[in-house]
Amino acid sequence: MLDKLFFYLDFPFVRYAIIVGTLISLCSSLLGVTLVLKRYSYIGDGLSHVAFGALAIAAVLKVTNNMLIILPVTVAVAILLLCGSRDSRSGIQIKGDAAIAMVSAGALAIGYLLVNIFSSSANVAGDVCTTLFGSMSILTLKPTDVYLCVILSAIVLVTFVLFYHKIFAITFDENFARATGVNVNAFNLLIAIIIAAIIVLAMNLVGALLVSALVVFPALSAMRVFKSFFTVTVAAAVISVVCSLTGIIIAILAGTPVGSTIVAADIVAFLICYTTSFIRCRRA
Repeated sequence: MLDKLFFYLDFPFVRYAIIVGTLISLCSSLLGVTLVLKRYSYIGDGLSHVAFGALAIAAVLKVTNNMLIILPVTVAVAILLLCGSRDSRSGIQIKGDAAIAMVSAGALAIGYLLVNIFSSSANVAGDVCTTLFGSMSILTLKPTDVYLCVILSAIVLVTFVLFYHKIFAITFDENFARATGVNVNAFNLLIAIIIAAIIVLAMNLVGALLVSALVVFPALSAMRVFKSFFTVTVAAAVISVVCSLTGIIIAILAGTPVGSTIVAADIVAFLICYTTSFIRCRRA
């Protein structure tokens, strides 16, 4: 089996998949803890559907680099969802979960409608399935996709490290953070932009429908075993990277869908952490 793995590692597309998979899983897990604690776990699913709708618009307009449309549209919607729904001064305020549900279903429906009306391929079902579940996307990356992923991932990692204490403060108590001089609105805006960038990147790895698993599962697994914000964040990053690498390698060797295999690895990790926590509580 190792000989087969080393054989595949000689191909550039396999190396690209491992590099991009590692970076995306690392970035997605960092803010996963914040989103879970702020009860915005479902926003990853909503934004991924928005990205799918933007991808359909880019395909209709025949834009060569579809990131020029997908990224700004997803960032704008993320800002509206995370910041706009908190503005109680607005007379048309919509609760966060209702706004996410509306945007999620609406973007998915419009995207699928556009893909069917303006299809550029005879295999519409196959193209949509690949986008939704990421069955082959990660194995068809070009060098420019890898460079873009490395740059965006570096920006996300540096931003998270620089503003770690501010993000920690607004995660647990926004009122206290505001009282200590933290610009809560600005940092909520920053989190919205980072989440949108991560979602767009992660669509290549696991597809639009499974992207929220990368955000939620590692955070929930780490919370079963560790208790402090720092240890949970570090553990979530380690679990996410290990599960992604395991999923990619198994998918390459066994010929299974990459996105589904990665999520299956995340489910196994969650069950291990949950069992560990259960045994520890029984012994205490």
